[in-house]
Amino acid sequence: MSFNKRLSTLRKKHKHSRDDLASKLGVSYSTIAKYETGSREPDFKTLEKISQIYDVTIDYLLGRTDNPVGEREETINRAFHDFDNITDKEKEYLEEQLRLFRKLNEEE
Repeated sequence: MSFNKRLSTLRKKHKHSRDDLASKLGVSYSTIAKYETGSREPDFKTLEKISQIYDVTIDYLLGRTDNPVGEREETINRAFHDFDNITDKEKEYLEEQLRLFRKLNEEE
C-alpha cells in the first residue's frame, strides 16, 4: 500500500480530521490533503512525527512492510505473551538475567 493510502487509513482509523493531523504536525490542512492524494510527500522529520502519532514504523508508512510495529516490537510482544506460559523457575532465571543486565548498564 502506498504512503498516501496508509496515511489516510491511519488518520481515519484514529478518528482524526485532516485539521487535527495538520495541527499535530505543524502543517496546513492542504499539506495533509496533498499527502493523502499523493501530490506531495513529507520530509523525514514529518514521517517520524507521523510514525510517533500513529505508533507505527516509518517502513510501514512507506509501504515497505505490512507490519505496523516492526520486528523488534513484535518480538517483544511475543516475549511478553510467552512470559505468561513459562515455569516459575524460568521466570526466576529471566528476572535474574534482567537484573544483571540492568546492573551492567548502570556501570557503563
